[in-house]
Amino acid sequence: MKAFVAGATGATGRHIVQALVQREIPVRAFVRNLDRARELLPHQAELVTGDVLDAQTLPNALADCTTLLCATGARPSLDPTGPYKVDYQGTQNLIQAAQTANIEQFVLVSSLCTSEFFHPLNLFWLVLYWKKQAEEALRQSGLTYTIVRPGGLKNEDTPAPIIMRSADSLSEGSIPRQKVAHVCVEALFSPEARNKIVEIVAKEDAPTRDIAQLFAGVA
Repeated sequence: MKAFVAGATGATGRHIVQALVQREIPVRAFVRNLDRARELLPHQAELVTGDVLDAQTLPNALADCTTLLCATGARPSLDPTGPYKVDYQGTQNLIQAAQTANIEQFVLVSSLCTSEFFHPLNLFWLVLYWKKQAEEALRQSGLTYTIVRPGGLKNEDTPAPIIMRSADSLSEGSIPRQKVAHVCVEALFSPEARNKIVEIVAKEDAPTRDIAQLFAGVA
């Protein structure tokens, strides 16, 4: 196995890279800024430059990788096309490159409430809408996928156990980015994670279960 991580220097992506390294999985981090990547990512990660919006940079970057984890996301800005370009078109470019590269599993970090068009987050240039369109593109691609929809993302880790549910079952809650990364990486090792959408939050009073059990519990 060799993992390719898009959005590797993002707040969640860097935890995914770290989790892969801890699992001793060879990882190629796809970055736009090498200097920033060297500061943020573990030295074991192989770095390659490119941009998900530049489809021509993807084929060579994906060469010899077997799995793809996508943690890209538009940053809040005054550009109304940001979520369309990053969350949808960039993911679409990754999907097409993954098809050509015969990627064995595509793990996509999305968000809770992508099916709720009138959610307040869609005031940010329809960000949830475009995430949902990216999810649909992946589901229809023919690739083996796992779509992870986390609740509100927290930077500080906590011991609170993970709750995992099927699509459109959760509408609130939060989860540390470290736990999101753990779920994404463990999806690569769990047959029960394949071709599923899972929603995750963390709660203090939830029962403690391992990730494989959580995936198995989602229809």
